[in-house]
Amino acid sequence: MGDRDILRTLASQLAEIAALPVHAEKARLWRKLNDLESERPMVWINEICWQEMDVDGELTLRAGHPWAREQELELRRTLYQWRHLPGDMIVNDWLACPLAIHSTDFGIIEDVDIVTTDAASDIVSRRFHIQIRDFDDLEKIKMPVVTHNERATELRYQAMCDVYAGIMPVRKTGQTHIWYTPWDYLIRWWGLEEAMLDLHERPALVHAAVERMVSAWMTELDQFVEQNLLSLDCNNTRIGSGGHGYTRSLPGDDLEPAWVRPHNMWGCSNAQIFSDVSPAMHWEFAVEHDLRWLARWGMVYYGCCEPLDSKIDILRRIPNLRKISASPWCRTPRLIDKVGRDYVISRKPTPAIFAGDSWNPEQARDDLRRFLEAARGCHVELIMKDISTLRYQPQRLWEWARIAMEVAGEFSS
Repeated sequence: MGDRDILRTLASQLAEIAALPVHAEKARLWRKLNDLESERPMVWINEICWQEMDVDGELTLRAGHPWAREQELELRRTLYQWRHLPGDMIVNDWLACPLAIHSTDFGIIEDVDIVTTDAASDIVSRRFHIQIRDFDDLEKIKMPVVTHNERATELRYQAMCDVYAGIMPVRKTGQTHIWYTPWDYLIRWWGLEEAMLDLHERPALVHAAVERMVSAWMTELDQFVEQNLLSLDCNNTRIGSGGHGYTRSLPGDDLEPAWVRPHNMWGCSNAQIFSDVSPAMHWEFAVEHDLRWLARWGMVYYGCCEPLDSKIDILRRIPNLRKISASPWCRTPRLIDKVGRDYVISRKPTPAIFAGDSWNPEQARDDLRRFLEAARGCHVELIMKDISTLRYQPQRLWEWARIAMEVAGEFSS
């Protein structure tokens, strides 16, 4: 079978799935959740250790051309997830052709030593070499330059339209949700211990660094807007470190359909490295700076892996905040008490449950029930992510997905 036939066969399978009415119902439920009218907890899985997931060759690539293999990889993973661990995933009835956008980013390339434990895995340990030591080094952080290669976009689009003709339509998509996280970058250039000490020892330097990073992100965003490169994300798009972006609040009545602006979209931020930083310092060195960015968006998601149960009061100062990440390290009672029904709780069950010598599905069920019982009446999404290993037993994740959906159903309103 040639490359074209392989892609058309897979796309035909995907089109049959996309035509199922369940996707409209799932979209309705995600919309209700994000509008703070949830009917039940929602379930989604991503950041999967795909190198451990292949069963009976379902993920084995058969195409020869590199472009066809990229297409095949995306199709096979989507089909695989639908068959084995769908949760509340939604399958679009169209295929995305991303615009050929390039950003020069921030000027610093991380200098890092890498250690691996599994050559097939993307999960590695890193030791970063310091590149920011004083004010002069902040000049290394450059303002991004964004370009759109319209010819490359058109070539890609025409190729997809030709391959998938009569099966699924193809849509050009620009920059959707932006993963904005200045501290994830700064810590790689600064050093962990050095940055944490400088919060106290050299606060002026830290403020200057964060402010320069915010300006860089804003410069990039301005170019996305000026060049009309943004696409809506209030749809089957991941928001922050959570689930889908469906909501009635976006894009808003002031949408110009041919020219999407940030206020028609979701924004996000986090400061994962601030897990043990006080609320006052988290505000001073992260959130207060982020407000320049966050104020531009229609709705906001905050957080990732950092526990935020002690910091809800500072997060309430973010305009248009709608979703808050609840990592496994949160203290559940305090989190529930502070958040209540005011925001969506984006709960991240621990993926460590998959890493042991044995798999305990009843523990998984009990963990989910315990949290949802404590959060009864709240608006919750269950996001299983950061899955480093399943011990090469993908059935563990398949079963977790089934259990999570069963438990979520127990807490329907």
